[in-house]
Amino acid sequence: MMKFNVNARVLAAFAAAFVCGAAPVYSAPENQSCDTANREVINQVSLLQGLTFGDYNGTVPIGQLKKLGDIGIGTFDRLNGELIMLDGVVYRANHEGKTAAVPDDETVPFANVTFLDADESFELSGIKDIGVLKEELNKKVKASGSNHFYMVRIEGTFAKIGFRSEYAQKKPYKPLAKVLETDQTFFEREKVTGTIVGLYCPDYMSSLNAVGWHFHFITDDKKSGGHVFEVNSDKLNVKMDRTDGFAMVLPDNEMFNGFDLTVDQSADIKKVETGEK
Repeated sequence: MMKFNVNARVLAAFAAAFVCGAAPVYSAPENQSCDTANREVINQVSLLQGLTFGDYNGTVPIGQLKKLGDIGIGTFDRLNGELIMLDGVVYRANHEGKTAAVPDDETVPFANVTFLDADESFELSGIKDIGVLKEELNKKVKASGSNHFYMVRIEGTFAKIGFRSEYAQKKPYKPLAKVLETDQTFFEREKVTGTIVGLYCPDYMSSLNAVGWHFHFITDDKKSGGHVFEVNSDKLNVKMDRTDGFAMVLPDNEMFNGFDLTVDQSADIKKVETGEK
């Protein structure tokens, strides 16, 4: 049976969608829809620390994930590529950097999704690298409240953008930091239009996710994308949604249940998110 845990504000619709079954897979009633889901909640599947340890076993089907949001980021069963949800469609960026829509029966071991109801729209100019992008977004976060969650949709033409994705894994699964030493591919595109989906988690989330910003990218033609590690653009259009609620569903499998999640994984998470040692 799937175990359910909620931090911050309890999501009533998420709890209503939770049912017990023989298989450790998330399920929801047929009448659960985006009309009944709480739109002001970041819905998280598992925790990044479980993924970092190597739990790549998918639990929540894409079809159910879509009922909890229309924008988000994550990955797929077996760590089979980067997940980008945009306008309610879920895309996979595979190890070749190519993207395609994913069927509803595919499952995810980790994801963050919500409904984008922009609280603020603005332009950013002179974004020379990803550090500048984060600095500019952090100014908005500080002004609105650093202890909340934020999802952003960033559109524009990129003079240069760098992104990566990884190969699907085989059991026994290696920890994520080990996988990314050998099983990821890097791409760089120039003069390309597309969309960055970004999630901001506050500092107190350090035991459940990576704090700060995490970005995924997809081109306008929906043919290429991945996890963003570099950005350069003269002008970007940003829609920012402050989200005050958080809900999480935990997997129930032998691997996850055996993890010692008290182990400090901050160094591995930094390496996974930024490539830094």
